[in-house]
Amino acid sequence: MDKTWNNKAWFMVLPVLLLVAFSALIPLMTVVNYSVQDTFGNNEFFWAGTAWYEEVLESDRFWNSMGRNLLFSAIILGIEIPLGIFIALNMPRKGWGVPVCLVLMALPLLIPWNVVGTIWQVFGRIDIGLLGYTLSALGLDYNYVSDPFDAWVTVIVMDVWHWTSLVVLLCYAGLVSIPDAYYQAAKIDGASRWAIFRYIQLPKMNRVLLIAVLLRFMDSFMIYTEPFVVTGGGPGNTTTFLSIDLVKLAIGEFNLGEAAAMSIVYFLIVLLLSWVFYTVMTSHDAER
Repeated sequence: MDKTWNNKAWFMVLPVLLLVAFSALIPLMTVVNYSVQDTFGNNEFFWAGTAWYEEVLESDRFWNSMGRNLLFSAIILGIEIPLGIFIALNMPRKGWGVPVCLVLMALPLLIPWNVVGTIWQVFGRIDIGLLGYTLSALGLDYNYVSDPFDAWVTVIVMDVWHWTSLVVLLCYAGLVSIPDAYYQAAKIDGASRWAIFRYIQLPKMNRVLLIAVLLRFMDSFMIYTEPFVVTGGGPGNTTTFLSIDLVKLAIGEFNLGEAAAMSIVYFLIVLLLSWVFYTVMTSHDAER
C-alpha cells in the first residue's frame, strides 16, 4: 500500500524556514563582504579580492590552530562515543532507576557553557580548587595554567564530563526502542553478551550514533567558551583553537578582513568534514 504524502504540511514550517534563512543570510553576507575588502578606519572600505583568503591559507598560525582542533576532536570522539555506549548499555531499562539515571545524565547538559568553564577553572586551581589541591597533595605536579599537558587534560576531561551525557541519552534512546523479542530469540540461541551487542544492539543504534558523532564532532571542532574561560587559549597557544584564534584576530587585533576570511574557511571546513562523516557512516550502514 502506497503512502499518501501531504505536501501542504510544508506550508506550516515555511514561515520558520524563511525567518531562519533571513536571520542567517544577513550575517553571512556581512562576513563575506568583510572578507573581500580592507579598511583603514572611518568606515572606508577598499576592494581586496581574495588576498585575505590567500593570507589565511598560507598562514602557519591558521594551520597550527587547525591541527589543534583536529587533535582535540579526534580525542573527544575517541573517548565520548565508546564511553557513552558503555554507560547506555549499563543503564536500567525498567524500574525507578530509569528516571534517576536520565535526570543525572541530563544535568550536565543543562549547565551553560560559560558556567562549565568557570566551574572547571575554579575546580582545577591548585590553591582553592578541589581537583588541583588534591592532585598537589598527592605529590602530582599539576598546574593547567603553566603546563601545556595539564591544560589539555583539563580541557578534555571538562568536555567529556559536559557532553558524554548527550551520547548516553542518544544511545539509550536507540537501545530502548529494540523489541524484547530480539533478546528472547538471542537467549534461546545462547548468544553471548558480545554477540547481542554486535548483531542486535549496535545495528539498532547506527542512526543515533550517526547523530551523536556528527553533533559531537561539530561541537568539539567549534568549541570556544569552555577552553577560553579555563585557559584563555594558553599556556602560550597550546589550547588556542580556531574559534579562539578567530576571536583574537577579529577583536584583539581588529583585523576584520582576515578574520572574516578565516571564518568563511572555518565554516566550509566544518561543512566538508561533517559531510565526509555523514557519507562514510551512511555508506557503511548501507553496506551492512
